[in-house]
Amino acid sequence: MLSRISRLGVRLLREGNLLGSRGSLYQGHVNRHSSPVVTPTVLSLKNILFSTATSGDQDESNQEKEKISVTFVNKDGSEQTISVPVGMSMLEAAHENDIELEGACEGSLACSTCHVIVMDVNYYNKLEVPTDEENDMLDLAFGLTETSRLGCQVIARPELDGMRLALPAATRNFAVDGYVPKPH
Repeated sequence: MLSRISRLGVRLLREGNLLGSRGSLYQGHVNRHSSPVVTPTVLSLKNILFSTATSGDQDESNQEKEKISVTFVNKDGSEQTISVPVGMSMLEAAHENDIELEGACEGSLACSTCHVIVMDVNYYNKLEVPTDEENDMLDLAFGLTETSRLGCQVIARPELDGMRLALPAATRNFAVDGYVPKPH
């Protein structure tokens, strides 16, 4: 949640052009004898960036409007195409749409049970580079491929619209075999 707030702040600063030429959050000339001019826009930004509200947020409503199409190819070969809000992980999207993607650690990078296979290398190349932590967990995944990723680390972005993800035939869950967590 905190990283989403941080990304929101950076995005608002970029899109709202609130950063001056020197990168400060105020407008106007400031010298050593004057104080910064805080505009209503900056006050509004401060309220958005430091708000603890989880709904009704402008960015949340924009993300809900902007969705991408993702197709999950199940273990039996059947396909399910879903709409995923931009900013949501594939693990969360799968859970919300009753797709059998386990996610035993609930997205904390402590297992490999949300292992997915990106079926098109062009989409795989559009993803952010996996972290060392993700690669460590992927080493434990069943049926690892060159385009394997953890579903909790694949975040919906507009350029991923149309992506297809295959679910491997099995998972390795070292905690409790067959445990499927309920999203909270």
